[in-house]
Amino acid sequence: MNPLANDWPIKHRADTCARTGRAFQPDEQFYTLLFREGEGFRREDLSEEAWAARNENIRPFSFWKTRYEPPPAAPPEALGKENAEDILRRLLAENDPSHANACYVLAVMLERKRVLKQIKTDQSGDRPVLIYEHGKSGDVFIVPDVQLRLDELEHVQVEVSQLLKNAT
Repeated sequence: MNPLANDWPIKHRADTCARTGRAFQPDEQFYTLLFREGEGFRREDLSEEAWAARNENIRPFSFWKTRYEPPPAAPPEALGKENAEDILRRLLAENDPSHANACYVLAVMLERKRVLKQIKTDQSGDRPVLIYEHGKSGDVFIVPDVQLRLDELEHVQVEVSQLLKNAT
């Protein structure tokens, strides 16, 4: 742990000039100034125009010139474990045979994410089922084993994608 980080918190780079309020443009050069204030520091980011117009009698503790890089775009929100799990729970509760393929794919997704663990395959009925246990809650999920063929997979992927898209 860095004790300076707690003793002297310094703000992150600004996206606008502290004096003019104008937004910095990508690759624009600007100045960062640090001023001692009490026990810590205050940061100001100035455009080159504001730097040239500043009061030179007010001396910062430190300063430097750098290029503005806009913050990276927020990564797309990852599929939450709860989203796929909630959809699987809802589809299983509806007990609609037309959703058997989607239930199977969702269960496999959750198994790969280690949310569900396959406990058993039961072949005693007219259709085999996969029995999963939820790792945290202990809930049991009984999912029809649809034994998907490769030529059916694309259609099921589209169906599951649409279900997930509608859930978010």
